[in-house]
Amino acid sequence: MAVEIARPRLEGNVAVGPEGSDRRIGFAEFGDPHGRAVFWLHGTPGARRQIPVEARWYAEHNGIRLIGVDRPGIGASTPHAYGRVIDFADDLRTIADVLGIGKMIVIGLSGGGPYTLGVAAAMPDRVVAVGVLGGVAPTQGPDAIGGGVMGRVGVPVAPVLEHVGSTLSMLATGVIRMIRPLAEPALYLYAGISPAGDRRLLVRPEFKAMFLDDLLNGSRKQLAAPFADVVVFAREWGFRLDEVKVPVRWWHGDEDHIVPFAHGRHVVSMLPDAELYTLSGESHLGGLGQAEAILASMTALWDADRQP
Repeated sequence: MAVEIARPRLEGNVAVGPEGSDRRIGFAEFGDPHGRAVFWLHGTPGARRQIPVEARWYAEHNGIRLIGVDRPGIGASTPHAYGRVIDFADDLRTIADVLGIGKMIVIGLSGGGPYTLGVAAAMPDRVVAVGVLGGVAPTQGPDAIGGGVMGRVGVPVAPVLEHVGSTLSMLATGVIRMIRPLAEPALYLYAGISPAGDRRLLVRPEFKAMFLDDLLNGSRKQLAAPFADVVVFAREWGFRLDEVKVPVRWWHGDEDHIVPFAHGRHVVSMLPDAELYTLSGESHLGGLGQAEAILASMTALWDADRQP
C-alpha cells in the first residue's frame, strides 16, 4: 500500500564555514515553527528527511520545531571532509544562529550519534540534552571499543576511502539513479535479509515511504556523505566522552547487527550523565519506531532544565 508523505514545512540551505568557502548545509523543518528546537541528525546513509512520520506528527502537536540536517556531500549540502567529528558542531552552530535558535535538543541515529555527542561537547551552553539511537562508538583513542561493522569493515577501509571516496560517490549516485524505478522492490529485498526487528519496521507503509523519500531526494545528485562518515569515524573524534556534560539518553536494540548493543552500553558507561534504554528484540533501526516516546522523553528533560 502506497503512502503519500508530506513535504517539509520549510526546506533550504545555510552558508557555513569561513567567508568565501562556498560551503552550504541543507535542512528541512517539520512541526511547530515557534516550538522548542530539536535537531534530528540522520544515519549513515541518510539525509535531512530521514525523520519518522510519527516524529513529525508529534512535533506538530506538541510545540516542537523539528529540523533535519544534511551532512556534507548529501542532499542540499556541498561536499566537505571534516578533520574530526567535533568539527561538525561549528556548522550546526551557524545553522542554529541563522534560524534564530538559541537553546536546542539534538538527536542522532546511528552515524548521526557521534556528531550529536560532538555538538553536546562543543556547545554545553546551548544544548539542553541529547538523544542517541543506536549510535556508532569511538574506534580510536582511550574511549575506543572494537567490533561491529565500523570496527570490522570501516576502520580497515577508511584509508582507502580518503583517496577514492569521491569516485565511489559518483558511482553510487549513478546506481541510485538507475534503480530509482525499482527503489521500492529494492527496499523490500533489503528488508527480507534484515533482522526481524528491522524487517518489521521497513515494511510498515509509513516507514517505507519515509525511507524512499529521503533516499531518492537526498542522493539524486550526490552520495559522498556516507564515505566521509566512515573516514572521520575511524579517527579520534576530537573530544573525550567524559567531556559531554549535558544529559544523554541512549536507545539501543539488544539485537543490533550493525552497532552491537555492547557498544551502546560501553559509551553510556563513559558519559557523565547518561541513561541507556534497551529496546528488547529490536535491531539497528529500532529507535525509529520509538520516535514519539523519544521526543517526549527529551522534551521532559528540557522542562526539567527550566525548573528552579
